[in-house]
Amino acid sequence: MFSVDVNVHKKRRVGIERISPRTGLPYYIPDVPLSSRPVIGMIFSSLEQACQFYENYAKLGGFTVRKNTQTTNRGVISLKYLVCSKEGHKIFRRINTLKDDKESGSKEKQIRRRPSIRTGCLAHLRLQICETNKYKVYSFVERHNHELVDADDYHLLSAARNLSYNKEQLIFDLSKLNIGPIKAFNIMRTHFGGFEEVGATKVDCKNFKRDINLFIGKHDAQMVINRLELKRDFLPDFSCEYFNLEEGVLGGLFWADQDMKRNYLVFGDVVSFDSTFRSNKYDMVFVPFTGIDNHHHNVTFAAALLANETADTYKWLLKVFKKVFGSAPRVVVTDQDAAMKKAIAEVFTTTRHRLCMWHIMMKVAGKVGKPLKKDKTFKQRICNIVWTDLIEPVEFETKWMEMISEFNLANNTWLSDMYSLKADWIPAYYRHEHMSGLMRTTSRSESENHFFGQVANSSLTLVEFLSHFETAMEAQRYAHRKNDHDTRNTVPEWLTEEDIEREADKIYTRNIFNDVQDEIYASVHKCTSKSYTEAGDFIKFFIKDLQFQGSGLFEVLFREKDMVLQCSCNRYEQYGLLCRHVFCVLRLCEITVFPKNYIMKRWTRDAVTNNSYQGFSNKPASNDNVEGVQGVVREIMFGNDYIVNRLVNNMEQLVIYRDQVKQQMIKVDECIGVPQPIPKKDRIANLLGFNQPTEDTIRAPVGIRTKGSGSKKRFKSFHEQASKKSIRKQRRCQICGSDDHDRRTCNRGNGENQPK
Repeated sequence: MFSVDVNVHKKRRVGIERISPRTGLPYYIPDVPLSSRPVIGMIFSSLEQACQFYENYAKLGGFTVRKNTQTTNRGVISLKYLVCSKEGHKIFRRINTLKDDKESGSKEKQIRRRPSIRTGCLAHLRLQICETNKYKVYSFVERHNHELVDADDYHLLSAARNLSYNKEQLIFDLSKLNIGPIKAFNIMRTHFGGFEEVGATKVDCKNFKRDINLFIGKHDAQMVINRLELKRDFLPDFSCEYFNLEEGVLGGLFWADQDMKRNYLVFGDVVSFDSTFRSNKYDMVFVPFTGIDNHHHNVTFAAALLANETADTYKWLLKVFKKVFGSAPRVVVTDQDAAMKKAIAEVFTTTRHRLCMWHIMMKVAGKVGKPLKKDKTFKQRICNIVWTDLIEPVEFETKWMEMISEFNLANNTWLSDMYSLKADWIPAYYRHEHMSGLMRTTSRSESENHFFGQVANSSLTLVEFLSHFETAMEAQRYAHRKNDHDTRNTVPEWLTEEDIEREADKIYTRNIFNDVQDEIYASVHKCTSKSYTEAGDFIKFFIKDLQFQGSGLFEVLFREKDMVLQCSCNRYEQYGLLCRHVFCVLRLCEITVFPKNYIMKRWTRDAVTNNSYQGFSNKPASNDNVEGVQGVVREIMFGNDYIVNRLVNNMEQLVIYRDQVKQQMIKVDECIGVPQPIPKKDRIANLLGFNQPTEDTIRAPVGIRTKGSGSKKRFKSFHEQASKKSIRKQRRCQICGSDDHDRRTCNRGNGENQPK
């Protein structure tokens, strides 16, 4: 039988309730110890001390305080009123804050309802300056005309809520990982042990993000340029270039640091740049220049933001790239952008231009119709002839035509167009080109899209995007360092008894060695020599590959005196790594030393030194103390984490440590008193690492189309149109009409509403 506590949901009465004999209405007096209650005539050494005392009294009593009117004499506050936050009455105005959307046939606009907390409460504390410049309690009214708030609900009062320094820092740091303020709040309430322990609400977290955007405001582009130019002045070999359109609008921005340039020298044989990213609120095109490092992972060489995708803009970008890096890459891989193609032909005159297979193959499902979209046989057929570099052009063309005929795709215009471009993206047509294998890696572009998609979104300001990009680079370089560490400090599982396998492990990084090891294993267990013959200075071996479909017969030319090797599979030419057929010949000839002239530096352990993100203060130059403060804060947090981890299994010592912390908190309150609050503008500037510019000569591109000259609208499906109509209408500012803030925080309104 369960017992039910009938009082479990009963509201607790806070304070002392009495009935006024004059009005017959109830009033409430805070039930607070005498030592914490103000008394007329009480003296405080400073106004801040008096305010803190009354706020502590309010917290114990169940109400919050609002600083009200004051009188000054020669710049010194002589009279100050502290009132209950429910003092006065709000004048209600029916303000329409929703966008007019009559064109879409929407219903009549609704009125936003904002209830008031004001009840006309007369409780207050009046302070007056004394001759000794201290402050005296001149008047004190403790009666409230409203119910007081229970301690368990005190954190819900707006005046009691506050985002501390550490919590603001946490919200900002999480935003670099594309975690918004709502998720950041949920992380904090889980980490700190409940909603009430955060000290703020979801709305407060959202408002903090709003304040950051207000701080950036119209200064967005100028702040980013100032930041990058500061890096150029202080970091070795950092490059930053930009150009403006009409009226100072930012047209293009390019940057690259020392590590990027060093990586390009080693890994810049094949470079891809993808212009399909929309990573900011202005729809500026983000263009990362990407290659493949010695661990077969993506490495970023440079980055750019473009206001449009015209041929002239791409020409500017490629010229800057060539200027900064000193040379054009051997091969560039891009999407199917006509303007980009034109720019590459004019600027990178010696570069081979190839189209990204991944982008093209991603479109196939949407171009062949619903029946074939789900047809596994069709998918396998097209992948077998596209994702391979083991067939020649004639064989590809034959199999392509057979596929088109079998699946009745002769009238498919898109497939016909892609076939006409076959020499630009099908591996069969460039399988003999140097390092062509790097152009067909299936997951390369997909991995790049995922990597930058984790730290970017279409609502970011340029300032936020740059911060997110730097975070992504830190992650990329840490991953490279981790891969180097794993290579040096792990031993592979040997698959053969060949000495050449052990030597390969000392040469290559772990990921590359795994690939080479598979080839060495296959040379022993999957390859046999059918015959050999002399061909001048060479010996020609005919190697049978048992894993290869078809004849599986490959020719290997070998000249032992200078260790020249060449296989008809072209694996070394395509990837810079020896194939199983060559390893088979070396084993047959009893050669146990790895051929030094076939070790390509880009795949070796020592291709580049460990990359670590270049140190650069993330704080404005005007506040050199901030970086030192954050360093000490981190040391304290690490120290606290260390102690807790050591004591977590020793309850007695853990309680002692907790009590010591509490004593230190009391001591700090006694010694420091009321800390001077840091203005909101300064806090945000310290977080962003940007001061607001005194002058804006560069503006972000708003309302500029990235390409084309026709209608700004695109065709939308019925489903998308229905989804759009179901979205709640946005509020707009009643002063300037913008939809990214309201009248309370408008730049054109009262300056008191701005972040201070």
